[in-house]
Amino acid sequence: MTALLLTVFTPALGILLLALLPGLRLSGWVNLALSAFSLGASLVMAVQVLEAGPITAHGFHVDAFNVYLLALTTFVAFTTAIFSRPYMEAVCHQGRLDKGRMRLYHASYQGFMFTMLLALSTDNLGVLWVAVEGATLTTVLLVSLYRTPSAVEAAWKYFILCGVGIALALFGTVLVYFAAQQAQVPAEAGLTWSALHPLSGRFNAVAMGLAFVFLLVGYGTKAGLVPMHFWLPDAHSEGPTPVSAVLSGLLLNVALYAVVRFKMLADNALLNTGHPHAAGYLMMGFGLVSFTVAGLSLHRQRDIKRMFSYSSIEHMGLMTFAFGVGGPLATFAALLHMLVHSLTKSAIFITVGHASHIANTQVIDHIRGLIRTQPAVGWGLLLGVAAIAGFPPFGIFTSEFLILTATMQSWPWLTTLLLVGLVVAFAGLFRHLQPMVYGSAPEGQKAVGANMIPVAVHLGLVLWLGIAIPAALAHWLDEATRLIAGSGLL
Repeated sequence: MTALLLTVFTPALGILLLALLPGLRLSGWVNLALSAFSLGASLVMAVQVLEAGPITAHGFHVDAFNVYLLALTTFVAFTTAIFSRPYMEAVCHQGRLDKGRMRLYHASYQGFMFTMLLALSTDNLGVLWVAVEGATLTTVLLVSLYRTPSAVEAAWKYFILCGVGIALALFGTVLVYFAAQQAQVPAEAGLTWSALHPLSGRFNAVAMGLAFVFLLVGYGTKAGLVPMHFWLPDAHSEGPTPVSAVLSGLLLNVALYAVVRFKMLADNALLNTGHPHAAGYLMMGFGLVSFTVAGLSLHRQRDIKRMFSYSSIEHMGLMTFAFGVGGPLATFAALLHMLVHSLTKSAIFITVGHASHIANTQVIDHIRGLIRTQPAVGWGLLLGVAAIAGFPPFGIFTSEFLILTATMQSWPWLTTLLLVGLVVAFAGLFRHLQPMVYGSAPEGQKAVGANMIPVAVHLGLVLWLGIAIPAALAHWLDEATRLIAGSGLL
């Protein structure tokens, strides 16, 4: 339990500490140290859960489903902090930020981590909503950090759209409480996950079904599902690059995690009705639309960060679709895809940050010849795109292959649509990649200092997971699959 508390509340302490630290260099190192400490605590907690089973105490609940997401969140936060320290110092020296806003950045970074870790670990569905709303507020501060008109507009759009979405999620959460009361769940446990899940088969089915619609739209807005996705490309393109890495690699996972938790309740509540698969059908529909629209949108992008934000929407749609299909194979594939997508996409955004510094622009047409002027960045971008496009032997190939296999078993007529979508997305990525990596470098383009260690670590892990999944991780994913897929018949 101590390890869990240290994992969650170390960033909370970091908010206060970093808000008061005056030194620019010191703040970067403290941010990195806090992230490292939280990562160490999360790994200790993960071992405890692996050996002794779920932890439920003091308003927290950690089981096989969220334990690996907690470890993944702290790991990506740590590696992004490694990249963030020199990158944000360079931004500050360019005059884009002053010391006051650098303190705001580091404090908000830890606040962002705290709200995500709290959302993943809480046992209370109301606290889950509060934590996700807290993540919204901290993200607004981070996206608007540069204070340019376009950055403020992106933050405002994010706040309005996600504010509406989170309001719908609140209404859905209230309906879950109402559905639970119809099953005579004690009022004090009306929003406690560990108490609700065993009794969810007795919930009012109509109320729970309606609640899931609101929850899917509400939390789906945070996950970037179409048509509630319009905030995501703007937030990625206007915020600092480290923020893009954690937004795409972590926050989207948290929102999808919330949807899946509620789907488990809905599947049980609807099991004996005439529509036992309704929640899964909704997720499949939203997932397919998001996957298709994002894949087509990749071809129209001119900003490199916006392009990869649409790639994130595409992959979130694919994960949502897989969780909707349900069953052990699709669920295992979706969980694996959450992991490898987070590692790959955060590595890509780190590489994109360096590429933008080299070219002094985010416009794709002006980024050329990276492999000539900075081979490490050029190769990082090339391998990152190959991984996110599903090239073997990277882990995304494995998870996408499993999703296609599960679809062929349950919905064979949808397999062709998925294959066409993957090809369209592949074409959209590589039509822009070739000139950026291999084209002629503009005159005067020079190499800059680039910390590619996080990129190498992430892509190395994704490659490893595509070749062989470690036994401990396979055990976590198996247990999480049993927990999720065992709650429904899809």
